[in-house]
Amino acid sequence: MKAVVVHSFEDIRVEDRPVPAIGPGEILVQTGVCGVCSGDVMSWYIGRKAPLVLGHEPAGTVVLVGEGVKEFKPGDRVFVHHHAPCFECDFCRRGSYSMCETWKSSRIDPGGMAEFFRVPATNMADTLLLPPEMSLEAGSLIEPVACGVKAVRRAGVQTGDKVLVIGLGVMGQILVKLAKLAGAKEVIGSDFVPERRRKALDNGASRVIDPGKENLLEAVKGEDGRKADVVIVGPPSIAAIEQGLACTGKGATLLMFTPAPPEEILQLQPHDLYFNEVSIVPSYSCGPNDTREALDLFRQGLLRAEELITHRFAMDQGPEAFRAMARGGGVIKAVVSFDSMPLSGMK
Repeated sequence: MKAVVVHSFEDIRVEDRPVPAIGPGEILVQTGVCGVCSGDVMSWYIGRKAPLVLGHEPAGTVVLVGEGVKEFKPGDRVFVHHHAPCFECDFCRRGSYSMCETWKSSRIDPGGMAEFFRVPATNMADTLLLPPEMSLEAGSLIEPVACGVKAVRRAGVQTGDKVLVIGLGVMGQILVKLAKLAGAKEVIGSDFVPERRRKALDNGASRVIDPGKENLLEAVKGEDGRKADVVIVGPPSIAAIEQGLACTGKGATLLMFTPAPPEEILQLQPHDLYFNEVSIVPSYSCGPNDTREALDLFRQGLLRAEELITHRFAMDQGPEAFRAMARGGGVIKAVVSFDSMPLSGMK
């Protein structure tokens, strides 16, 4: 089978890999669509993991089931989360699934950017059957939307809030929509790229800001003179976090959605944070509760794949899909579609 493999951030190739063999409690999935995650184009983040088969946003069709599998059968269309928790440790008890050691060590084999992948027994706990009306493209968006679901919950978005979303890539677009669904009265988007600002307006932003031409703080305050109740910072930079903090009002929350490089340091004034009761909250990935909520948003028609996906690539164009996402600009969300040979034709 073919797979998209990263050897370094500058060296991504389509290579031949063996089709994974499955064991008891496992399934083999034929990939239909796999999204390109914005995290997979952060050079420092993906570089330390190489070499590996890319992709953790897959949706596809079950082709083989192992002994003891009762919940799925060949022909079922599924979303598979690349991480799944143990449900038994102290972290799981508290709902902090992404801190669970089982969650961290679990993974699909060899990755979502392959014609076929194995779902280990552990990951079956967060493998979801797609409704008949739900496309595989929508299925590939369940994981990123679930990350947004968790972020909005951790940020504590409430009815009537003024919300600022800094960075309007695909996750910014998702967060704009989810903040509106959570009851925010005003959702403001900020990005340097005109296409992304226009897309945010299409996705429900109340208004957008070009931080290259406007003073972000003054623009956020607007007519009512209020800073934001919730600020969600998408870009992985200290400068973006500092801008976000400047726009965060009293009693408000700043949510860090993306990690900055490990060597970067954020300087804070605890005095101001304390007396203004400003909360700084990170949100890392998502858990099985979030993926189920994300699927339900698509089932209800509150989210649609065509609102988010801007570029589609064939499997042999996989490396270009990652380069396009890294270039950014008007490429907001890229997905890779697979046209695999039947399993019976594989050796």
